[in-house]
Amino acid sequence: MDRRVVLGPGDDCAVVKTAGNLQLLKSDCIVEGIHFLADADPMWVGWKAMCRSISDIASMGGLPLDALVTVAIRSDVEFEWLKELYRGLRKAASTYLVNLVGGETARSPGPLFLSVTLTGMAEKGKYVSRSGGRRGDWLFVTGKLGGSIDGKHLRFSPRVREARWLVGRFPIHAMMDLSDGLGSDLPRLAAASGVGFEVALKNLPLNKGLRSGKRSTGRRRLRTAFSRFRGPSNRALNSNGRKPSPGLQLTPIGRLVDSGRYEFEQKGFDHFRGST
Repeated sequence: MDRRVVLGPGDDCAVVKTAGNLQLLKSDCIVEGIHFLADADPMWVGWKAMCRSISDIASMGGLPLDALVTVAIRSDVEFEWLKELYRGLRKAASTYLVNLVGGETARSPGPLFLSVTLTGMAEKGKYVSRSGGRRGDWLFVTGKLGGSIDGKHLRFSPRVREARWLVGRFPIHAMMDLSDGLGSDLPRLAAASGVGFEVALKNLPLNKGLRSGKRSTGRRRLRTAFSRFRGPSNRALNSNGRKPSPGLQLTPIGRLVDSGRYEFEQKGFDHFRGST
């Protein structure tokens, strides 16, 4: 890699120098049977595919800009299904002011999959990586956790505005899109930063129903709280009551420490082993 590359593989996005600002680059895919089921609403499948990459741009404090979409479909997929898929892609792009500028459509002999490549922009000195966390930083989460079982993994909202608000007002040390789960991705952030973490599980802000119901169902639903999570870490936020947008819940759940827990007993999503 040449000197234009500020940050290469291993984070939510790559960062490359351009004239005036920094360019963020992200490619992400979703696969039928792994990230969504065959009977899922195709509009929301398209929404999810676009929003996954948008969320990664947001997690580094950037603005999403231009998208390329590659779709590989089975021969038995109906045209109406494909139209709804693209409706979801366009809806997400329009909502977050992304230009859907092209891509590719191909046939797949196996499961259907979508790949979204997205560019973004971050001002010099304003992008945030996973590796900047420091001992004593508070860990915060935006919104509530859990609900993948109820389909929230398809209908989530990337925190673009909130992340821009945070990096514009605080010296944020580390952020990460935790779409694979609090149980999987928080240890990754801690490891990248060379620290440990301590989390008060009782403080996790859970979606309605995750602490109720039959014991077996309750456990299963509580595990989904580890599957969709986004949050920054910075001590300054703990003493400042301002919220990044009206109605958004910003909850402290723990701290980064010199040593402590590096793993949860319950992990989140693993792309190579499936849900654990």
